[in-house]
Amino acid sequence: MSAIDAIVGRPDDGGREHPGVLLFADAFGLRPQIQAMADRIASWGYVVLAPHLFHRDGTVAELAPQGDLRTPEGREAAIGQAMTRVRALTPDLIVADAADHVAALRGLVGVADGPLGATGYCMGGAVAVRTACARPDDIAAVGSFHAGRLATDAPDSPHLGLADARAAFVFAHADQDPSMPPEAIALLERTLSEHGLEFASATYPDAPHGFTMADTSSYQEAGAERHYRELRDLLAARL
Repeated sequence: MSAIDAIVGRPDDGGREHPGVLLFADAFGLRPQIQAMADRIASWGYVVLAPHLFHRDGTVAELAPQGDLRTPEGREAAIGQAMTRVRALTPDLIVADAADHVAALRGLVGVADGPLGATGYCMGGAVAVRTACARPDDIAAVGSFHAGRLATDAPDSPHLGLADARAAFVFAHADQDPSMPPEAIALLERTLSEHGLEFASATYPDAPHGFTMADTSSYQEAGAERHYRELRDLLAARL
């Protein structure tokens, strides 16, 4: 993975070593909002790598969202443009990329030996879960925020891999998100419990899908700030 295929955030502390965190973006991909999020997480004392998940479909610049994501119309148009590549990123490809993502993060200057964290947003939440299942010796903490379709009746549903995970999880669901209804949340929580995994799962009130993304019309400040607090506590406890 080359330098242009990822965003990196670093603490501003003179180059000491810190734990590493993978950040998996939403369907709109790498952009200034993701850099801002990576930098904020890095300010807590982590080296953050946000990989370009759609590297098979084009460069970051080629796939950059068109239009104004802060309007409902602009956001919906961008979703329509992104869905082809989202559907093409199959579970097998996510698992194949997981080794490269972990290696790229561990290869960055300033990343300490030891457990890694992962945080994912929208579709990136499922990527974070699958990465933890595929790399249990590496990923010790996972945050998943406003992710959809984490627990379905599909044979490749993300929750079915949790038997292989050893991470602690924090899930934050949006109560206005039809892609993660109450019955899916219940199935996810039941599966986590069955496998003896440490987890917290909450449904944020009045929250739309995508509530953390300050550059879109779905942004909700209360939910976004709550997510940062819960993610920070998780990473501090496990890394």
